[in-house]
Amino acid sequence: MSSSAFAPSLWYTANMKNSCESCLMPFDKDTGARESDKYCSLCYTGGKFTYEGDIKGFQEVCYKGMVDRGINPIQAKLFTFMVRFAPRWRA
Repeated sequence: MSSSAFAPSLWYTANMKNSCESCLMPFDKDTGARESDKYCSLCYTGGKFTYEGDIKGFQEVCYKGMVDRGINPIQAKLFTFMVRFAPRWRA
């Protein structure tokens, strides 16, 4: 097994148990009312996902949302890149 294939899985297991399985946002940063143990209030509302498209479109939505909330654009790019390793998108 290559180390690059192993690293994201290990990283998620070690650090992201208390984060959204769609966008990787830590649950302690979620200001909304969560309806799911797996997903934040921004990703899952009313019993369904708020975004139903592909990963590329979801990353664009995430990036814009982070920048609009005051996250540094460079950090937002890094976080947006990491979204592809979230359990929802690893199919």
